[in-house]
Amino acid sequence: MTNTTTHKTDVVIIGAGPVGLFAVFELGLVDLKCHLIDILPVVGGQCAELYPQKPIYDIPAFPSITGQELTDNLMEQIKPFDPVFHLGQMAIGVEKIGTDENGVDIWQVKTDIGTVIECKCIVISAGGGSFVPKKPPIQGIEEYEGKSVFYSVRDMEKFRNKKIVVAGGGDSALDWANNLAPISKSLTLVHRRDDFRGHPASVNEMRDKVSKNEMSLEIAQIKGLNGKNGNLESILLKHKEKGEYEIPCDMLLPFYGLTMTLGPVKDFGFELHKDTLIKVDTEKFETSIPQIFSIGDINYYSGKLKLILSGFHESALMAQKAFSYCNPDKKLLFQYTTSSSSLQKKLNVK
Repeated sequence: MTNTTTHKTDVVIIGAGPVGLFAVFELGLVDLKCHLIDILPVVGGQCAELYPQKPIYDIPAFPSITGQELTDNLMEQIKPFDPVFHLGQMAIGVEKIGTDENGVDIWQVKTDIGTVIECKCIVISAGGGSFVPKKPPIQGIEEYEGKSVFYSVRDMEKFRNKKIVVAGGGDSALDWANNLAPISKSLTLVHRRDDFRGHPASVNEMRDKVSKNEMSLEIAQIKGLNGKNGNLESILLKHKEKGEYEIPCDMLLPFYGLTMTLGPVKDFGFELHKDTLIKVDTEKFETSIPQIFSIGDINYYSGKLKLILSGFHESALMAQKAFSYCNPDKKLLFQYTTSSSSLQKKLNVK
């Protein structure tokens, strides 16, 4: 269905991951309203889609917090600002459509289902861009996807007491093998070689579990799937010395990485770094196009660290400059939430 409604707001944020959500908070503090667009059907970006129950250890003041908990907390934090979400949509174009009475450009953002939003500022917070899992080259795997083959773990309980096979040799494969082993009926990690790309601590944890028979390790390649009506019964493995053999399997989790692409954002006209990242300045995190900003993993500047907390910092500076575009006749008074009664009123602090 095509959505032909035209919306008007101060700022459009493309990407509703943690950094995009925190940008709503920073913009809300300076009285700017936001609409957010995300290709995923849920907010939270990669945190919610790829590791909602995986702990994150480098969020300030939270020794440990899951991707879903972080998303939930951010949603609670921005509730006073009533952001509008356009989920399950991809931003496919931006166009300058005129100027306001102060000579500030008005932009129009369109999505692939026909949503149109007019605004004065655009914030690109699309993480690594559009991402899709790399699928194993197994004939007929599509029949099982969504029923017994999954590329992310959204609910660990779905895997309780199941015969699980995790495939891959990176951090995602190791982390989920270690996390799911205690609740599974059996868990087997399959990798084509006895050498892993993941964090040494995760590798050591996996090998310890294997030595204690808490999980199995097969050095082999997946050659085929066996089952009926999308329900797996076993998978066919091939080892260069042992040949082909089957192991029982109810659920297969292939973690072969993600294919990242800027998607349509690449064609918006920004100056890019190595054709994959958006160049910004570090004073206000503005792109080469005035009134369009980029924050989070999708941007590039000298010394950039791809951390959520870096994106939070970038959001704060972006919001200050966005205010000046949306309110060219006003001077922004910098205030602290700890002492400003006006900010506390906006946040419904009693």
